[in-house]
Amino acid sequence: MRRTLVIMVKEPRPGRVKTRLGRDIGMVGAAWWFRHQTRALIRRLRDPRWQIVLAVSPDAEGLASRVWPGDLTRRPQGRGDLGQRMALQLRSAPCGPVCLIGADIPGVTRAHIGRAFAALGGAEFVFGPATDGGYWLVGAARRRALPRPLFEGVRWSGEQALADTLAGLDGHRIALVDVLRDIDTFADLRQAGKPSLLR
Repeated sequence: MRRTLVIMVKEPRPGRVKTRLGRDIGMVGAAWWFRHQTRALIRRLRDPRWQIVLAVSPDAEGLASRVWPGDLTRRPQGRGDLGQRMALQLRSAPCGPVCLIGADIPGVTRAHIGRAFAALGGAEFVFGPATDGGYWLVGAARRRALPRPLFEGVRWSGEQALADTLAGLDGHRIALVDVLRDIDTFADLRQAGKPSLLR
């Protein structure tokens, strides 16, 4: 079955994206960074081993946006908190294994995504832990229906996000892959060695 990589993206408008980074460098600078980071990420992750689907927000504006490549399938993220939107994407992707990432991980490569899909050969779920206690990737083999509810009770944007998610999947076979850094603040950019992206 076809592998699907879902990338969650937001229309890069000042004040709408990367607001914590915006408090450090200004909302215009944060939106500029996100726009260029997302374009580079999509270009870097194109691979014949999987189909890329963009989960866009806001729904109507994202579906019509000219920011993202026109040849890629787009789906609205839908309503609800982050967990509800991620669950929707995992459930509605085409048949086969699916991995989902955010667009704010400068270090992710095709090799990272390939390892995540490979891990789903023996696991039901795969996670790419982030350095802040969250995760930059979640994947599901989808050999059977996903549990309901999924991602309930997760404390998002905190150091407990991965632990909370894993607790909700007790009894399922879980694999962990590479630890990467997502970008929320200018300190994250510096630690990732990417402040030059702002020049």
